[in-house]
Amino acid sequence: MSMSTVPTRITHLIGGHDWTGVPERTGEVYNPASGAVTGQVDLASAELVAEVAAKAATAARSWADASLARRTRVLFAFRELLNQRKEEIAALITAEHGKVLDDALGEVTRGLEVAEFACGIPHLLQGGHTEGASTNVDVYSIRQALGVVAVISPFNFPAMVPLWFVPIAIACGNAVILKPSEKDPSAAVAMARLWTEAGLPDGVMNVVHGDKEAVDALLTSPDVAAVSFVGSTPIARYVYETATAHGKRVQALGGAKNHMLVLPDADLDLVADAAVNAGFGSAGERCMAISALVAVEPVADQLIAKIKERMAGLRTGDGTKGCDMGPLVTAAHRDKVAGYVQAGVEAGATLVVDGRTGPFDGDEGGFWLGPTLFDHVTPEMSIYREEIFGPVLSVVRVPSYDAGLDLINANPYGNGTAIFTNDGGAARRFQHEVQVGMVGINVPIPVPVAYYSFGGWKHSLFGDTHAHGMDGVRFFTRGKVVTSRWLDPSHGGLNLGFPQNA
Repeated sequence: MSMSTVPTRITHLIGGHDWTGVPERTGEVYNPASGAVTGQVDLASAELVAEVAAKAATAARSWADASLARRTRVLFAFRELLNQRKEEIAALITAEHGKVLDDALGEVTRGLEVAEFACGIPHLLQGGHTEGASTNVDVYSIRQALGVVAVISPFNFPAMVPLWFVPIAIACGNAVILKPSEKDPSAAVAMARLWTEAGLPDGVMNVVHGDKEAVDALLTSPDVAAVSFVGSTPIARYVYETATAHGKRVQALGGAKNHMLVLPDADLDLVADAAVNAGFGSAGERCMAISALVAVEPVADQLIAKIKERMAGLRTGDGTKGCDMGPLVTAAHRDKVAGYVQAGVEAGATLVVDGRTGPFDGDEGGFWLGPTLFDHVTPEMSIYREEIFGPVLSVVRVPSYDAGLDLINANPYGNGTAIFTNDGGAARRFQHEVQVGMVGINVPIPVPVAYYSFGGWKHSLFGDTHAHGMDGVRFFTRGKVVTSRWLDPSHGGLNLGFPQNA
């Protein structure tokens, strides 16, 4: 870092305003393409989180009473502002996360779809009504806001993941405390400012930065009713167990080990393109990245040759320079991924392409590791068992469809999977038999559109509701059933028996 460069202070946004206090602790934010420290992020204490939660609880009560018409106007205004500023948000993502600009813009655009979905909240919150359920008795259902909800989002999608939750939570009448990753927090702050500009009352949208101390304060706060989390499986389990023990509803999305099953009849050129795109996009730092390519023999040799050919044309470097793939988010994470590569070599896998060597189109201090390809990977190897979260693609050879299916179903993760085939019967069988929450048929990254829900099975999800779609509306509201009777004034009398429909 140049001696003349002064890191920017990144602070909390509370009630629509920057926090003006003095932080006890701060964290460093890097430009992954240069290794330079570009920001100092304030880390919240438990006391500050408690203060913000109390203020949010007050704001939540008045916002829940706001009409659906008013909420909808705010949602539409936010949607327009986000669409207008999406290039600015994308630039912030690239500067702190490292993913290339067009990938960052795609992330914001997919998040924008959820904001558009939330604009339909009057219809989505529509209840049911039964007239005359009993004599002069009507029964109807309504859904009401929870109060204060916490959203704890990961570094790999600093815009899209918050947008999975925040627009729906606010549309449903809740106040939000967003705790973004301290590695790349600026996109979250920028989007939160748009809510204020859209007319959202102060206190309904808040951003608090922090580490475990802030997270624990949110998980145990008596003012927080629900927690939405995305991150690794061990932390997702911790969030779920801690928050539910404190009476909160939780949706905690965890890690993944996504498989792509390739049948011998598949178009191998299409498969090779998909494997490179899904394996190395965003440097593999996606919970939906394909990391295990399961090739049903005899196609593995031909497929690997096609993938290797495509990898040779990839350019890894600074995300602002039109490269195909950027750096990893931190030096520590780059070193961790490099450690997995070495472990794969030592375990006996064939290293077809070694991404630890250059060239890299960026500063020498950047957190570089290029696309990496292994062959002859077996299930006992760490590069197969564990979520690497980097640009490492492992090819596992199997003799049949059944063997490939059994391999996928035996994996403890169940986030996303894909099958590539020209056989409609095999594809239909796969979608029915595979034990995974999101399935792609000739689609390598099957992230659902906003009006369907995002979520995995097994160790990829803790809780029973997925993100966005109608699952999101149900998660951020609770149901109430009202039974009403309007009687003729002359009717009355005592009856201590249990009510019976008549």
